[in-house]
Amino acid sequence: MTEPGRGRAVLVTGASRGAGLRTCRKLAERGFRVYAGVRGEPGAVVAEVPGVRAVRLDVADAASVEAAVDAVRADGVGSLHGLVNNAGIIVQGPLELVPDEELHRQFEVNVFGPVRVTNAFLPLLRAGRGRLVNVTAPTARLPAPFLGALSASKMSLQGLSDAWRVELAHWGIRVVIVEPGAMRTEIFATAAAAAQKAAAGQPAARTALYGPQLEALGAATAKMKLHSPDYLADAVVRALTERSPAARYTVGPDTRLVGLLSRLPLRTRDRLVLRVLGLAKVPPAIET
Repeated sequence: MTEPGRGRAVLVTGASRGAGLRTCRKLAERGFRVYAGVRGEPGAVVAEVPGVRAVRLDVADAASVEAAVDAVRADGVGSLHGLVNNAGIIVQGPLELVPDEELHRQFEVNVFGPVRVTNAFLPLLRAGRGRLVNVTAPTARLPAPFLGALSASKMSLQGLSDAWRVELAHWGIRVVIVEPGAMRTEIFATAAAAAQKAAAGQPAARTALYGPQLEALGAATAKMKLHSPDYLADAVVRALTERSPAARYTVGPDTRLVGLLSRLPLRTRDRLVLRVLGLAKVPPAIET
C-alpha cells in the first residue's frame, strides 16, 4: 500500500537500528521518500532498505545537523512532509551518582538535539505544511526512580512539543507526540553499560548505599514485558498519514497503567511505585 506517502519526503533521526529503522521501513512501504538520520556510518542495514536513504546526522552536533539539511536539499527535496525526532539516549542510575557530564549528555541528545534539528529543518517543514513528530516516553508523565535524568529530559521534550504545537500552527504544521511503552531495543543494554561505567568512578561507599534498592529494582524490572518497536513505528505512520492526527499517540499495553498512575495524588502514587518496583520493603543503607 503506497498511496498515503506519494513520494513525499520524511526525515527520521536515530534511524540506524531499532525503532527508528523499523519506522523508516514502514514509512517507505507506504510510499514515502525516507531519509534516515544516522550518527555514524550508514551501514549496510539502512542502505539495504528500499526507499530509504541514509544521511549522516548527529543531533548533538550543530555542524552535522546543518550538513544534513544541505544533503537533503542537494537530493532535490524542497519540502518535508514529516520530521520525526526519534533519536534519544537513556542515562540511568541514582541522581546522586550521575556525573555532570552524563546529565549534560542526556539533555544534549534528548532535548537540545530535537530543538537543533527542528529549527534547522523548519524551512522545509513550512514549505510542505508538514508534521513534526516527537518521540517521548511514559516517564514524561510519570517520572521513574533511578531514571530521573531520562524523565526530566522527556518531560522537557513534552513541554517543547506543547509550545511548538501552538507556535507552528500558523503555518499549518501539525505537532504530534508519540509516547511508546517499554520496547525491546538495544538502548537499555547501552544505558546499563554506561551506568556501570559512571558508577565505577564514584566512591565505593556511596554506590553501596544504593545496592539493595538497585537489586530490588533489577528483580522487578526483569519481570516486565518489553514490547515490539512496531508499536512506535505504527504510531508514527498514523501521525504522518491520518488526515487529522491526534496531538498525542500513547501506544503499548503498559501505557494505560502509566496514565492512571500519573493522575493519582503524588504521595499515593509514590507509595504504589515503591510497591510495584519492590522498593517498599528495602531497608535504608547507612553510609560508612
